Amino acid sequence: MRKSIMAKILAATLSFTLVYGQVSAFALVGDNAVKVEAKKDVNETLHRKDASDKYKWDLTDFYENEESFNKDIKEIEDVLLPKLSSYKGKLDNAKTVKEYFDFDSEVSSKLIKAYRYASLQVKLDQTNAKAQELMGIAVNTWGKYSQAINFERPELLALPEKSQKALRDDKTLEGYHQYLDELIKSTEHILSEEEEKILSLASETMGTPNDVFDNVMYGDYKYPVIEDKDGNKIELNSVEYKKIMEGKDRELRKKAREAKLESYKNINNTLSATYLGEMKKNIFLAEARGYNSAQEASMSAESIPTEVYDNLVNSINENIKYLHKYYEIRKNYFGFDEMHGYDLSLPLVEDYKMEFTYEEAVDMITKALAPLGEQYVKDFKNGIDNRWVDVYRDDHKYTGAFSTGAYGMHPVVLMNFKNDLDSALTLAHEMGHALNTYYSNNNQNAYNAGYPIFTAEVASTANELLVMDYLIKNAKNDEEKLYLVNMQLQNIEGTMYTQTMFAEFEKTTHEMLESGEPVSAKKLNEIWLDLSKKYDGESVTIDELSSYNWARIPHFYMNFYVYKYSTSMSASFELVNNILANKEGAVDKYLEFLGAGGSEYPIETLKNAGVDMSSSAPIDNILKYYGDLLDQYEELLNKVKENK
Repeated sequence: MRKSIMAKILAATLSFTLVYGQVSAFALVGDNAVKVEAKKDVNETLHRKDASDKYKWDLTDFYENEESFNKDIKEIEDVLLPKLSSYKGKLDNAKTVKEYFDFDSEVSSKLIKAYRYASLQVKLDQTNAKAQELMGIAVNTWGKYSQAINFERPELLALPEKSQKALRDDKTLEGYHQYLDELIKSTEHILSEEEEKILSLASETMGTPNDVFDNVMYGDYKYPVIEDKDGNKIELNSVEYKKIMEGKDRELRKKAREAKLESYKNINNTLSATYLGEMKKNIFLAEARGYNSAQEASMSAESIPTEVYDNLVNSINENIKYLHKYYEIRKNYFGFDEMHGYDLSLPLVEDYKMEFTYEEAVDMITKALAPLGEQYVKDFKNGIDNRWVDVYRDDHKYTGAFSTGAYGMHPVVLMNFKNDLDSALTLAHEMGHALNTYYSNNNQNAYNAGYPIFTAEVASTANELLVMDYLIKNAKNDEEKLYLVNMQLQNIEGTMYTQTMFAEFEKTTHEMLESGEPVSAKKLNEIWLDLSKKYDGESVTIDELSSYNWARIPHFYMNFYVYKYSTSMSASFELVNNILANKEGAVDKYLEFLGAGGSEYPIETLKNAGVDMSSSAPIDNILKYYGDLLDQYEELLNKVKENK
């Protein structure tokens, strides 16, 4: 299907919480952990079936009943799609093209509404047979829609270049300028009809490396089993492994990490070949379409210059001293002669909990978002009060968190709220997405409302940064402040340093292959080991087994995706920093950014908001903030330790 309204809207309005949205704080204890008295538990989290309607979606906002849904589906299939198809062969003048785009907007918006209505019911109860049936109907109609409009892109691309540019620049099509400009720019990498057919025939094979990785890691892979000092067998699933890594028993931590890395070593040859297949696929497609590199081909999808990626990697390397200082502080605090990978998850704060009921979380977030202005806060509260959020867990409810929407409808947020800070931050994160969608839909036509992934995480991360800033500034005592500063350091470390290390590995390995250098399993392991030593610094002793740790990472099958986590956080910090510093026009520019959708290229959208992602300044600034937090962290650690 063409990259137009359906693809853009769906990419922008279904936002799953990933790296920064799920905050993980230290919870268990190490030998030298600072002991902090925890706040008393709040009431046990409600179950959805026991909650009042105000905590649940009102899907009648989409359709009053199934009959209304079926009526729309029938109209789409029997009336609207045939009319849409009737434009075939007529897209050669501005008047007709505008009529077509306007009508396509109406049809696709109605279809997405129906799709959302069905899919949201499935998310609420994944065993609901009726919901699955409605979903099947919507997906089937979607396929018919795709067939009905499959003439559009080839027809517009077949026009002479002069005619294409005339359409783009015609005032009649002003609201579709961006879509047409993207279409024109794509022609440079469109192949002949026969060549495109060959690539299309091969498309089903392109996902094979990712499929193999999934089958190995989520199918064939067996968790290693170890014994503790009492002879109890422990299967190292993610929960048990995390518990051990945060626990007091150093020998058990060492045994668990070595067993885990040995298990990756056992499948290293298979996963190395799989990743090599992924890289070769990326390079083949880039070369076939005339790109200079696989990196350029991937980033061109959102018109992001490769310099943005390179600036990130270079800036992180230039500011790696802050990460080294973090590890040095930890090593000194715990008194290790040597600090290994199995020591890095030890908590510095023991058993501290910040707990919030849903209402308390909403109240806290509302206060934290005050710097964004009265209108933003009003719209946030409007979403909460009007049941945009489905709050509590249910037996068969989707277990993650996401925000989604449909053009012409209000956005919705799915949560599985627990009475903790993680859930409060996730609520702030997802409502950031929701309000981004709300403002984009209210300010743009359907073609321009969808925003690219490059900017999608900015609005959500900005909300989290504001919440953390508010909590740190309003901490009740040094212990709570230490807990929060530690959490913020972890957030930034994981998003800025760890994800950029992944990005540097991906860039390095692709460039080696593109330059004709031999890349083997041994070479991949060596590259990862060198990166680990560079990023962790002298305070961390990197064991040889760590060289196999790269192979478990699914991000390497996402084709130069992970850098966006870091750039989004950098952009968010710059925007938030401008707002908190009361920089003139900062709030207005931010709200304009939220309403810009995909009406411009993402680099320009951010630049208009006050962030130049073509420079390294936003990255340097958040890393300087990380360094300032480290100074606070060290000071608080010493104060709390003295008062023990």
